[in-house]
Amino acid sequence: MNNQLTSTEIDVLLRRVSLFAVGIMLLILLWVVGQNWLQVSDPYIEQVLSLNGDPVKGHAIFEMNCAGCHFQNVSHQVGPSLLDVSQRKSPVGIIHQVTSGQTPPMPQFQPTPQEMADLLSYLQKL
Repeated sequence: MNNQLTSTEIDVLLRRVSLFAVGIMLLILLWVVGQNWLQVSDPYIEQVLSLNGDPVKGHAIFEMNCAGCHFQNVSHQVGPSLLDVSQRKSPVGIIHQVTSGQTPPMPQFQPTPQEMADLLSYLQKL
């Protein structure tokens, strides 16, 4: 009995593996797009994104709720630097980060839609 694969069998196997990999990548892409669509369809997020935020009020909210862990220009802070955070995270991602409490030790915050819009406006200026 010959256990070696022919070149035709290898080609067929490679095509199947390639198709399987492409299928997995498409499923991942659909999942990511679906997650983003579901997050944007959240009524709270929709309301926040429809409001004009005031960066001055957002700065005050930041100082009261965020600055204790996200210091500016200090190397020993509890949370990560938020400089250019709007370049790293989408507005929906920032809203989710603030309101979810899913990344301990960051607590869950429940700002009003206007407060969240103000905070987003401030964070976009960092």
